[in-house]
Amino acid sequence: MNKRRLVIGLLLGLILILFSSEVSLGQPILPNIEIGWNNADDPEQVAASLRILVLITILSLAPAILIMTTAFTRIVVVLSFTRSAIGLQQSPSNQVMIGLALFLTFYVMAPTWSEVRENALTPFFAGEISIEAAVAATEKPVKNFMGKHSRNEDLRLFMKIGEETTRPANYEEIPLHIVAPAFIISELKTAFMMGFILYVPFLVVDMVVASTLMSMGMMMLPPIMISMPFKILLFVMVDGWNLVVRSIITGY
Repeated sequence: MNKRRLVIGLLLGLILILFSSEVSLGQPILPNIEIGWNNADDPEQVAASLRILVLITILSLAPAILIMTTAFTRIVVVLSFTRSAIGLQQSPSNQVMIGLALFLTFYVMAPTWSEVRENALTPFFAGEISIEAAVAATEKPVKNFMGKHSRNEDLRLFMKIGEETTRPANYEEIPLHIVAPAFIISELKTAFMMGFILYVPFLVVDMVVASTLMSMGMMMLPPIMISMPFKILLFVMVDGWNLVVRSIITGY
């Protein structure tokens, strides 16, 4: 006990010595953070400040943009259906499912984002185009991607609600406020269709196990306790994750 007190006392003494030495030398312990507004004399400073402001705005809207304009919605819904069909509630965890969905989204959206970087971001940061031209160059590949994977019925629905009478020649002429919600509900329908297909084989396993238990007179035993190991075994034997991911990727 005395040794423990001696060690604690030595540590406290060392901390006090370090603190007093920093104070005596006049060095601040914590960094000094200042936020202010200064007049800029150089137009390049104004442009740099505006670029930082635009970048911060884009980063703040990044989650909504990622969900609305990419394949993330379909992927995360299908993965959730897969976990629910097996009967597992917490395994894999939500962090694992969202992480896998993000990496699959990056894989699917890589060609589109590469086009955005080459035609919009790189020229804009180099000062070759204005912010309006950068936004227009960004919308073009994004709307092409969303339009290709949106159902015509959903596009006609929002065009009718928005009273768009002109028939667009291509996806680039469709306004973003029309193609984005049409793309989202199309993705949801596709994800639910894939989820139904995922449920069918596991539902058959549940029915077989329930019928077997009932025929054996073991009606008090929950069928889910017996069917879950068989469903996991079935999913592993058919290499389920490979099949699910392949179906998602080839859908694009």
